Amino acid sequence: MAAELRERLVELFRWVDPDPGASHLVSDISGWWRDPVTLAALGPALVAPFRSARPTVVVAPAVTGFLLGPLAATALGVGFVPAHKPGDGRLPTGPLTWAQSPPDFRGRRVDLAVRDRHLGPGDRVLVVDDWVATAAQVRALYDICAARGAEPVGTSTIVGDCPPALAADLHIHALLTATELG
Repeated sequence: MAAELRERLVELFRWVDPDPGASHLVSDISGWWRDPVTLAALGPALVAPFRSARPTVVVAPAVTGFLLGPLAATALGVGFVPAHKPGDGRLPTGPLTWAQSPPDFRGRRVDLAVRDRHLGPGDRVLVVDDWVATAAQVRALYDICAARGAEPVGTSTIVGDCPPALAADLHIHALLTATELG
């Protein structure tokens, strides 16, 4: 099934020219969400490399992480904790633990927060995201885990585009590389 899923992810992916004056293409992953077979397979595929680490919770950043995180959590039989960004809508109420990422692929620093009551000592955290290029958000989420006394067991992503040494250091597993997407 893994090879079939990888083929389907590549088939459903598109690079899109956002406008005539754009200097780069933009990834279009919407086909992944539209295809029911792919959508059903993503959660189990993302968690497979980390099952033996026995995660107790999945954490994922807004926005697409809010789709992938619950798929992964359901596949593991654990809960999901969303990591919010200030610009992505209404922030949750109550105490939050914040971290700021190092610069990402656009040079931005991203602020992320999770509700304190949903992450704490003893939690073994699997981070899930759709695309990891610089691992900036992964680092911020690992910082939140450390601040809350939780242990990150690794990160699972659909597309991994970071250097192999960084992926190894942060225990990042990708279903595909950006090169495979053309």
